[in-house]
Amino acid sequence: MLIPLDYYRILGLPIQATAEQLQQAHRDRTLQLPRREYSEVAIVARKQLLDEACAVLSDSEGRKAYDASFLAKTYDRESEAAQEAKLQRSKASAGTATFLQDAGETAPPESKALEAAPDPHTPSIEIDDNQFVGALLILQELGEYELVQKLGRPYLNNGSIAIAEGRFGDPQLVRPDIVLTVSLACLELGREQWQQGQYENAAKSLEAGQELLLRESLFASVRGEMQADIYKLRPYNILELLSLPEEKVDERRKGLQILREMLQERGGIDGSGDDRSGLGIEDFLRFVQQMRKHLTSSEQQALFEAEAGRPSAVATYLSVYTLLAQGFAARQPSMIRRAKLMLMQLGRRQDVHLEKAVCSLLLGQTEEASRALELSSEKEPLAFIREHSQDSPDLLPGLCLYAEHWLQEEVFPHFRDLANESVSLKDYFADPKVQAYLEALPQDAETANEWVVVQPRSGKLPGRLQPTAGRSPAALPAQPPTAKQGASTVTLTAVPGEASTAASGAKSQATVAAPSAAAAAVSIPIATVPHPADSTSKQRRRQHSGRSGASGGLKGDLVDRARTKAAELTAQVKSMPPNRLALFLVAGVLSLLLLWLILSLLASAMQALSGPLRGEQALVRLEEPPLEIPALAAAPEPSAAGAVSGEITEESAGQIVQSWLSAKAAALGPNHAVEELKQVLTEPALSRWQLMAEAQQRNNAHQRYVHKLQVNGVKTNPTNPDRAQVEAQVGEKAEVFDRSQLVSSRNENLRVRYDLIRQEGQWRIMDWQVIK
Repeated sequence: MLIPLDYYRILGLPIQATAEQLQQAHRDRTLQLPRREYSEVAIVARKQLLDEACAVLSDSEGRKAYDASFLAKTYDRESEAAQEAKLQRSKASAGTATFLQDAGETAPPESKALEAAPDPHTPSIEIDDNQFVGALLILQELGEYELVQKLGRPYLNNGSIAIAEGRFGDPQLVRPDIVLTVSLACLELGREQWQQGQYENAAKSLEAGQELLLRESLFASVRGEMQADIYKLRPYNILELLSLPEEKVDERRKGLQILREMLQERGGIDGSGDDRSGLGIEDFLRFVQQMRKHLTSSEQQALFEAEAGRPSAVATYLSVYTLLAQGFAARQPSMIRRAKLMLMQLGRRQDVHLEKAVCSLLLGQTEEASRALELSSEKEPLAFIREHSQDSPDLLPGLCLYAEHWLQEEVFPHFRDLANESVSLKDYFADPKVQAYLEALPQDAETANEWVVVQPRSGKLPGRLQPTAGRSPAALPAQPPTAKQGASTVTLTAVPGEASTAASGAKSQATVAAPSAAAAAVSIPIATVPHPADSTSKQRRRQHSGRSGASGGLKGDLVDRARTKAAELTAQVKSMPPNRLALFLVAGVLSLLLLWLILSLLASAMQALSGPLRGEQALVRLEEPPLEIPALAAAPEPSAAGAVSGEITEESAGQIVQSWLSAKAAALGPNHAVEELKQVLTEPALSRWQLMAEAQQRNNAHQRYVHKLQVNGVKTNPTNPDRAQVEAQVGEKAEVFDRSQLVSSRNENLRVRYDLIRQEGQWRIMDWQVIK
């Protein structure tokens, strides 16, 4: 039978190879045995083809004859390809079907196409039937994954009897070998598609290989590799499906379903369950934040409100953002009120007063908004708000400007359907639906009691968006395992980051309109706040030294109430008969004593209320913009420091790995020497570790390392001399510091396989995986 192979490809050599290179390639290929799951039949058939190729090419006369045939087919193929391309260009408008008809051809059914002989213009060799398994194995090693499936799958169909009749050898041995080769082709094809960003196709390839192995009930270890890759691929697949146009309803629904399955396995967004994606809590939070821009506001509302019921602090916070965005965009203040109620749950442990102030502002509760600002400890946003409220007796002008900018720059961009919407408080408050709702807003205990200061509880809140001690969050996208390598841990980055940061507020000072103009343009209907003070006391508070705040306002109310009560008592005394005056005086003294006691207690409470917040600050915050999926950067220029050229040996491999460990210690150390990474890493590892080091630098965190290294072996890729693998034993002691405070330490001894590539003459590390 004919197989689309040639002797040069079998040995992994160019046609110009010398006799010495020929012998060396034959030795290397013979020593590099396939996976241990293959039977002796496949190994022998493979060796027969290697020996045959070496024998033909080693004989000078035989090689000349073979080269003449080989070159003739190659040139004929190139010539025919050029003619075919010209014909296609001339008939491009007619389409594929017309072209086939004009050429006198019809598209054959799949079964016929699979059994068709190789293209006569493609180099091919004649092999014995009992060498078929060896030929499939060589094609798989050469990366011809689609061709392996095309040649091998027809013989595994239920209607095929070729294997059962013993055409290729012992059926008990041959069938498992063909199943293994085809399934490995699916595995490697899936990883290749993953590398190319074709995540849905990669998932289909992996699932096809897994289905074949399940049907045949063979090779559980290979099936486990496929399942591990499918789990690690899920976050990428979700991003690809959700980024499709909204018209692709079924595909996007599938993406959401996969996401819900992951959330269920994890126990929520900030859960600690194992979904086998390789993502820790911090990395998964970043992935969720990265995913949000592909979801509409209604999709996010359904997703996060359901997750908030677990309960989940992170999901609750994201629900607040969703309700705020939807409520403002759709002019539905009822959703904003729901967001405010959810903030009350978070406010018992976190400082979310700034978000509460924005909610109160949008509900027309301006006095509550002012009191919330007084309770907030967000220094930079408050400085921005105060700066833009200098000519006003309160902070409302600055808060209006801040809220408008915050919604436009930090909230709306993270919703697919709102990213291009504009934000205008003037238009919002001018809407009749908003005015009607605010006028009918019930005045219940909610608005009176929600601002009570609750001391934060101690302990960590699940889902804290700061790097976990002892772990370094990695960057998205980490690349999948390359062909013929084991599965590597996939880590993603998407920092949940649209919190009320003053950094963004400060940047806006140069671009937004003047605060006085913005305040004048916004007419805010003031909802009646359930407060015992009357309009006179409110006016006095506004005139009291220009101060606006929770403690000052409440203390003014208490003074007014005391004065009013004293006037009422005086009037009653004057109107009473003399015979009851003595009794009333006694009762009056007791009443005044009681009133004085109440006022003293309230004054103490107000003093505590006006003091600074102490204890744990906001743990669940979205302070930074999300990290976008970084494009693969160009390979860095080779550097003299740590660079190794020439053939790879154990000694040079040790230098490369040691250079990486030193660069890692420098980049994640107290000096944050991120540039060191370019000298030894390349993509995909370079982008991932650069982002990691920069994130630690932003968070004032660093690590100190002590490493021990022992190289166990070096293996060069037989088909690509610029690729190699290094296996090493790495001992790593690490101390993790957060703002110069030691927070954790670890001591690990790991067996690591490093993937190396030679670029412009210098060896660099592409990626690695820990071997169990």
